[in-house]
Amino acid sequence: MDSTKFEPLKGSPEAEDGNIEYKLKLVNPSQYRFEHLVTQMKWRLQEGRGEAVYQIGVEDNGLLVGLAEEEMRASLKTLHRMAEKVGADITVLREREVDYDSDTPRKITEVLVRKVPDNQQVVNYSDSRTAEEICESSSKMITFIDLAGHHKYLHTTIFGLTSYCPDCALLLVSANTGIAGTTREHLGLALALKVPFFIVVSKIDLCAKTTVERTVRQLERVLKQPGCHKVPMLVTSEDDAVTAAQQFAQSPNVTPIFTLSSVSGESLDLLKVFLNILPPLTNSKEQEELMQQLTEFQVDEIYTVPEVGTVVGGTLSSGICREGDQLVVGPTDDGCFLELRVCSIQRNRSACRVLRAGQAATLALGDFDRALLRKGMVMVSPEMNPTICSVFEAEIVLLFHATTFRRGFQVTVHVGNVRQTAVVEKIHAKDKLRTGEKAVVRFRFLKHPEYLKVGAKLLFREGVTKGIGHVTDVQAIAAGEAQANMGF
Repeated sequence: MDSTKFEPLKGSPEAEDGNIEYKLKLVNPSQYRFEHLVTQMKWRLQEGRGEAVYQIGVEDNGLLVGLAEEEMRASLKTLHRMAEKVGADITVLREREVDYDSDTPRKITEVLVRKVPDNQQVVNYSDSRTAEEICESSSKMITFIDLAGHHKYLHTTIFGLTSYCPDCALLLVSANTGIAGTTREHLGLALALKVPFFIVVSKIDLCAKTTVERTVRQLERVLKQPGCHKVPMLVTSEDDAVTAAQQFAQSPNVTPIFTLSSVSGESLDLLKVFLNILPPLTNSKEQEELMQQLTEFQVDEIYTVPEVGTVVGGTLSSGICREGDQLVVGPTDDGCFLELRVCSIQRNRSACRVLRAGQAATLALGDFDRALLRKGMVMVSPEMNPTICSVFEAEIVLLFHATTFRRGFQVTVHVGNVRQTAVVEKIHAKDKLRTGEKAVVRFRFLKHPEYLKVGAKLLFREGVTKGIGHVTDVQAIAAGEAQANMGF
């Protein structure tokens, strides 16, 4: 907990949605008022998917008034009672003194409220705890997907960013190396795909302080360039980490920068504070709308597990998936969708009966033939009557090309979990494209049809050639027509 002195000022007014709640004070509320406050806390926790931040001593319009010590103590006591009522715990993040027109010191306190399991305890790898036990007893799970840093494996990095639908990206930069070519490339990918990102400068134990500072200055210059339009925020204290987490969630332009050492552990605690209080970057209303749609699960990984059978891993992009659901998977090479049954679901290494939109999981499919599956397929509700295509159009921007981009050029196309070679069939209203130019382009997949949706983000590459855009039209084909359309 950090104590910092602030001049009187007015923050942003309280938002009706989101997981941040302003409260001037919570001193001895009536029973009716207390129940209302509990209901309000449930709403904020739902908005934050189990987490909320309360700012005590702040009016609804954002005015930082502060409370005297006795009032603050009574307010925190009430907040603790509220949290107990909803099965949550509270942690004081920081206290801030304000200069208000008063003889007595006044403070604002920020408190993290988090829902916890009934058997909550300190969770780590001590006492020979397994990963499964840790997942079952944790109140917050953050999944890290380690993507390749070498240019040789760029296709893997792109697949991770497009297929796994990450909430945000962590760009790792070595303090002694500085900004390398792949750093700029990965930064460009995150910007193109509109994935929020923060930066960690590692290995500071290997460098002089001046070298670390030079690397940070390089990053700040790059982030401020016209192509980025980011606001770099160097995190050097716990107070900075709290502020960074809140601003990162509220504004896509804020980019926190951490400098740390995994060897000595220096400043690693600041990154943990940031991750601990970082709220979900999508709100509950968006998730609720996605849950109302028909089931669509993207197949990213395929396994065979002894005594379980075929297992697929991926993300549920819409709807709800339950154990026992009957779905169809495809498209196959001839454009068909095959029936299957979801035997069981695991999420965060724990059994799960219901999977909701936006969540990643593994689904056991029993004795379904693994040879019939491939990455890039989708599992959907039979009622969806999914459409597939081998020809589609996209509005693109050519980010870089050595010469000119024209009809007949072949590229690797990434759309969500789809990754396949396609040929440029037509560039509308133009004969060719140069770096920086825009156009609507017609592509044709070379191997097999895919399930695409209008509006989906698209990224393509071939050697140094790179471009981004979105799908504007799909030429739907029926099952059985696929091989004819592919030219077989």
